[in-house]
Amino acid sequence: MYPALQKELDTFVRRTPKSAEAHKKNLKRIPLGVASNYRAYDPYPIFVKEAQGSHFRDLDGNDYIDHNLCFGALMAGHCHPAVMKAVEKRLSTGTMFGMPHNMEWELAEEICNRFPVETVRFGSSGTEATMHAVRLARAATGRDKIVKFEGAYHGLHDSALVSVKPHAPEFGDVKNPEQVPAGLGVPKASVANVLVATFNDLATVERRFRENPGEIAAVILEPILMNVGLCLPQKGFLQGLREIATKNGALLIFDEVKTGAKLGWGGASEYFGVMPDMICLAKSIGGGFPLAAFGTHRSVMDLISQHKVFHGGTYNTNPVSMAAGLAVFREVLTRENYAHVDKLGRKLVEGYRKTVAKSGLQAYVAEAGANGALMFYPQEIRNYRDWTTIDIDLWRHYWFGMVNRGVMAQPYWWDEQWTISVQHTEADIEKHLTAFEDIAESLAAAQQERMAAMAAH
Repeated sequence: MYPALQKELDTFVRRTPKSAEAHKKNLKRIPLGVASNYRAYDPYPIFVKEAQGSHFRDLDGNDYIDHNLCFGALMAGHCHPAVMKAVEKRLSTGTMFGMPHNMEWELAEEICNRFPVETVRFGSSGTEATMHAVRLARAATGRDKIVKFEGAYHGLHDSALVSVKPHAPEFGDVKNPEQVPAGLGVPKASVANVLVATFNDLATVERRFRENPGEIAAVILEPILMNVGLCLPQKGFLQGLREIATKNGALLIFDEVKTGAKLGWGGASEYFGVMPDMICLAKSIGGGFPLAAFGTHRSVMDLISQHKVFHGGTYNTNPVSMAAGLAVFREVLTRENYAHVDKLGRKLVEGYRKTVAKSGLQAYVAEAGANGALMFYPQEIRNYRDWTTIDIDLWRHYWFGMVNRGVMAQPYWWDEQWTISVQHTEADIEKHLTAFEDIAESLAAAQQERMAAMAAH
């Protein structure tokens, strides 16, 4: 570990003693001291006391501009007034029914008017949405196998936990990636049914269809690979997938758990001009409440109507979450708010690019809609393998440096990206850029020292 990173870590420890204490207590009862593995990091995670708008405060009273926003689930920002008002009304009229109610039709209508789907079903998490979409695709085609992309995350069910973060040598050749379970407990039979391709490489997708004729039900992907910072589809890639899927009688599933609300009014299909067969939504559509949906053509969803595919859930269309979702679609994710976020995004990206150029840092800024990331690479990455070459210590230096200056630039882990909420302001962006300017030279110096040391070896 180089001195500049150690200095930032020492500062972090001095600023956050109550988080350290809280984490120590949690460890006695909770594995890793956190409720989700993604929230664990060394030396310990920040514990939150309260949040409002675009800011949160930790147990020690430190204030942060929040671009983590619950791993991108809060494009509405914290406690958005429209969401809070809708939810408060619901708290006194029933928090769960387990029976139909009018908000189901209303929210289904909002989704079908915005995305290229005819019918939807609801759930509570992105994992549920992708799990049911994959099952429905298998039922619709009578096939068991699916294609996913190496490095992509689609939730926590067995069909998704394959080649999420595989390592050499297990992951094989980039032109013919191997299926690698994401951890213990994923059955071999599940892994065998999940074929792996390389993002931005249509030849690897065609290879899977050629090797498995008439056996592939669907191709599932995030239209932007968002488990490696931000990896954009190259020109023609999404259109090529659409053509390959159609030609082979397979369904194309867009996992828009992250991109659906944050790319623009109509999600990735509008943004890229490519129409999938199925869309999975979650995270930001709930405005801070657990809400998910999957939608498709009536002909596919009719398998549920015909009792051929089972879909259920006690918490589906929970009225509190549905009220939040309606407020989000009608009052938060508006064209005016997208324009506001785009304006702030341009300001942030332009500021980052100026500072990167001035400091001599070898890095670039990737951005799309409300999302962005500082990518520590000399040129744009195209797939998961490109991403694995990141200098992790340099990234940690950036993250702790920003946090120590009151800006959580993105969630911890170098595979994440920032989110700009509708409640962020120009002043927030200016403070964010000032913090980055303050550490850019030390980042560039550390990077050059590292490169010199590697060249010497």
